[in-house]
Amino acid sequence: MSALEDDWRADLDAVDAALVDEYQSGFPVVERPFRVVGDDLGIGEHEALERVRRLRERGIFRRFGAVLNPPVIGSSTLAAVSAPEERFEEVADVINGYRQVNHNYRRDHEWNIWFVVTAASREKRDAILAEIEERTGCEVLNLPMLTDYYIDLEFPVVNDDSFARESLAATDASATRISEEATGGLTELEADLLVAIQDGFPLSATPYRDIAAEIDAGRDADGGVAVADVIDAVERLLDDGCIKRIGCVVNHVVTGFDANCMVVWNVPDDELDARGEAVGELPYVTLCYHRPRRPDQDWPYNLFTMIHGREGDAVDAKIDELAAEYLPVEHERLYSTATLKQTGARYDELVSTGEK
Repeated sequence: MSALEDDWRADLDAVDAALVDEYQSGFPVVERPFRVVGDDLGIGEHEALERVRRLRERGIFRRFGAVLNPPVIGSSTLAAVSAPEERFEEVADVINGYRQVNHNYRRDHEWNIWFVVTAASREKRDAILAEIEERTGCEVLNLPMLTDYYIDLEFPVVNDDSFARESLAATDASATRISEEATGGLTELEADLLVAIQDGFPLSATPYRDIAAEIDAGRDADGGVAVADVIDAVERLLDDGCIKRIGCVVNHVVTGFDANCMVVWNVPDDELDARGEAVGELPYVTLCYHRPRRPDQDWPYNLFTMIHGREGDAVDAKIDELAAEYLPVEHERLYSTATLKQTGARYDELVSTGEK
């Protein structure tokens, strides 16, 4: 709650609020996107750009650019270890040392370190997990996503909501199967593009032109990558689901959403899709997906949900509602208590290993 107590919204005007809440997605894929956004907001191109830059410098935006979809592009998994308390920092440092680890959180559970690994192939992903297990001496719980019911961390934050999307009625959900063998089927340009944008777009009036120049500079041959090529490739990746959205990525902790809970549920297999889709449509559920049970590791849970909130009591109340009305099954609540690492997924090896 410290972010709200510090009143991060105090000096935001209506234009800033619109940039924060309305441009988390749908940012124009055109050569001069800030000109279009400025026209929409009744300000100039330069002012639109400077406002986004200022909001990023203040930490309200993590970055400007694309939100990528790791399970579609490569092979991604959620993993966990149970680190002894006296070795916690040592184990976390080993895990964080892998560039393929892009998210890592401490959670209030026996399995206390939860991290995401994204690699160019399932073989590479699993080799990293095996190496982590060997180096730390901690058994790894490997939980790749099998079905995506709803995943979207886009929600309004310039408000007093105690949990995400408190004022919305519903969202759209569906069962999308995820292959562990995904490689994205990328062209050379698309692979180069993902590497160029993985940390965000350049904050300039012509980000797509700058990206084209960066790709060109990294190739042996001179010339050949035009801004139109980059824009076409971005649109293809959006259509294919490799890019989920383009816009200003909000830092939810800075905006007060720091009472976030991952809840795991033991749902009968024959009810999984129906319950997953029903729960995914609830506006306060920000993530909902199917991952495998691991009975040999005493992990019986197959449905994962996330609820983001500003107040722990409000989040707990929504979880109570889920358990009473939608998921009357065994479950556990895993609150995140510390962020150990949070970066964008890394895609360098899509180019360096030739796995296009």
